[in-house]
Amino acid sequence: MSSKPMQEKQVPVILSRQIVAKSRLLRIEAIDLKFSNGELRQYERMQGSGRGAVLVVPLLDENTMLLVREYAAGLHNYQLGFPKGLIDPGETPEQAAQRELKEEIGYGAKHFTLMKSVSMAPAFFSANMTLFIGEGLFAEKLEGDEPEPLELVPWPIDAVDELLAQPDFTEARSVAALLLMQRWRSQQSK
Repeated sequence: MSSKPMQEKQVPVILSRQIVAKSRLLRIEAIDLKFSNGELRQYERMQGSGRGAVLVVPLLDENTMLLVREYAAGLHNYQLGFPKGLIDPGETPEQAAQRELKEEIGYGAKHFTLMKSVSMAPAFFSANMTLFIGEGLFAEKLEGDEPEPLELVPWPIDAVDELLAQPDFTEARSVAALLLMQRWRSQQSK
């Protein structure tokens, strides 16, 4: 199977931009665009903080990964996923990953492996997240900003299919990180 190289496409010209809504976390911007074929359209997009975010798959040992169950306001339920959070001003993604682990699960990591940087809903949201594996965990707790203690859920690394079948493990970034971690592990064993 061969793949074609991506052809250079000219991005649409932004004719105007206007903030149509703003909150503590997001801005919604209407943008008037002119495409290369002359077509005019208005799109709306959400602008995040611009700092990005991180997600970590923490490996407690060679057989166990750690997840958290926390409240998800968008769905108004509790979701199972990996520790994650925004990158604070002045932090690198690795520093943010370390801080988030300590705040959310009470562990730091001696080593981080970068898996991939992913975009989240790029059709209308300008936000990126860096996905890591955290290894060599050590106990260290930092006070976080969660409104209630998060439930720490150890999970067997070899039980990926069972995790994917969980009704509360639906968050796409965690699913992507899980599958990337599984791929990374299979490459490590070669």
